Amino acid sequence: MKNSAKKSSSVKKVLKKIKPYSFYLILALVSAIISVSLTLYIPVLTGNAIDNIIDKGNVDFASVIQILVYIGVGIGGVALFQWIMTYFTNIVSYRTVRDLRREVFEKFNTVPLSYIDTTPHGDLISRVINDVDAVGDGLTQMFLQLFSGIVTIVGTLVFMLTINWKIALVVVVLTPLSLFVAAFIGKMTHNRFTRQQALNGDISSYVEEHIGNQRIVKAFSYEDRAFEEFEKYNDELLEVGFKAQFAGALANPSTRFVNALVYAAVGIMGALFAVAGTLSVGQLSCFLTYANQYTKPFNEVTGVLTQLQTGIAAAGRVFEVLEADNEIPDNSTKELEHCNVKIENVNFSYTKEKPLITNFSLNVKSGSHIAIVGPTGCGKTTFINLLMRFYDTDSGKISIDGVDIMDITRDNLRKCYGMVLQDSWLFNGTIMENLRYGNENATEEEVITAAKAAYAHSFIRRMSDGYNTVISEDGGNLSQGQKQLLCIARAMLTNPSILILDEATSSIDTLTEIRVQKAFAKMMKGKTSFVVAHRLSTIKESDVILVMKDGNIIEQGTHEELLAKGGFYNKLYNSQFAKQ
Repeated sequence: MKNSAKKSSSVKKVLKKIKPYSFYLILALVSAIISVSLTLYIPVLTGNAIDNIIDKGNVDFASVIQILVYIGVGIGGVALFQWIMTYFTNIVSYRTVRDLRREVFEKFNTVPLSYIDTTPHGDLISRVINDVDAVGDGLTQMFLQLFSGIVTIVGTLVFMLTINWKIALVVVVLTPLSLFVAAFIGKMTHNRFTRQQALNGDISSYVEEHIGNQRIVKAFSYEDRAFEEFEKYNDELLEVGFKAQFAGALANPSTRFVNALVYAAVGIMGALFAVAGTLSVGQLSCFLTYANQYTKPFNEVTGVLTQLQTGIAAAGRVFEVLEADNEIPDNSTKELEHCNVKIENVNFSYTKEKPLITNFSLNVKSGSHIAIVGPTGCGKTTFINLLMRFYDTDSGKISIDGVDIMDITRDNLRKCYGMVLQDSWLFNGTIMENLRYGNENATEEEVITAAKAAYAHSFIRRMSDGYNTVISEDGGNLSQGQKQLLCIARAMLTNPSILILDEATSSIDTLTEIRVQKAFAKMMKGKTSFVVAHRLSTIKESDVILVMKDGNIIEQGTHEELLAKGGFYNKLYNSQFAKQ
């Protein structure tokens, strides 16, 4: 019952997405009515032609030729209006698919970062590409079969009733058998198709994960084990997919068998009526044709049942994304000026069972240089996530210039920040486009100035096309240090009020690091900066060093003050610089 309700819900949601294109559906329906009407009129003409061939040597050739002309025109009309119907149904299907794909991608920008972090990226990619495509294929088949099928069933029934209502009644009585078989198989296969689409997402996640980290796979000689894991997914998909396709394929021959029984019953009854003289040979021929056309839509629908079931299952996965909770809405559009940061009694955890940051308080004046140090997992990067509102606090308050960041739009808040992370992210495009990512209106001169400040200009100039050199996805044709310098230049180009550096120089050589640190110091003069660092030598000049452990600040002060205390910071510092 639950799966049936979910299936029905997915279909209703898809139909709601189609509503803006109702006009095209009406045109397709009109085309289907004309096409089917002409199709149904052709058997009448054929029957008349047969009745005009009375006996050997007694044929009304003039009437037969005229009827053949009409049949030819009818066949041409059927072909034309079937093409028109297909054209309009394709417009509806492909535009709906375009809208769905657009909505899903837009949704990725509105869901909380926690949703993206906790969902396999390959699965999300599969939903926006494979699943949306499957919905489109299902829609196309549904409309083509639905429109022509309904009109064909109604039309043939009317024609049969006008010829002989008794034989028509036999057809109507036996038809539910075909519907019952199709419904039973459809219900049986839905779960299998849902599982098949989920496995497609799992395989996409696994492949995306291993292609993106192929160096690590090879470095640890994990190729064979990776292939074994892939084979498990692949074999399971083979088994589930085979069962789903096999079960779906049963529908068409099963309904064809039932429809063949209907056709046989019509043939026998029609022959009896013809022998009794109440039905002409032409009418019998016409009736048999209608009986065949009446059952044809049932055969066609069950023939594409696999695509329909796949489309319904895929739609369910697409709407799971679209119906995910959005980020907490912004409350106002207040602008920030001086960027004094105050944190009061903040508590946060990624999961309720495991508290991470507890009762965290801090007061940072504008222009201060704050360093954050501590062991792995103590909450340094989490603190940055809270400052940027990538995650919202469980309780407590973070304010900038006396304004709670919950009352500041995310755009205005994040415009204050320039952030450089340990993981260097670049996209497929030119170096110039990558540097302008946070400031698309920057002039070429401003870009070059930022690159020089980040000591990236020299290696960019040596590249084949300089700033117009196209780099691959994630900067794969650059060294890690070069990628990090480009990310630093990109942050400098935004000229932020608050700078966040999370191990931003970890991949850069010592000499370049010293130069970049000086450039940062010059750029951030009079501005606020937060530096997360493991190499304590890089933060000795900071105004305040915060020492974190287990989500709390356990020490704070200048480098000299913390060393003099002989506490946790002193141990960290000496562990890095103690004489062997």
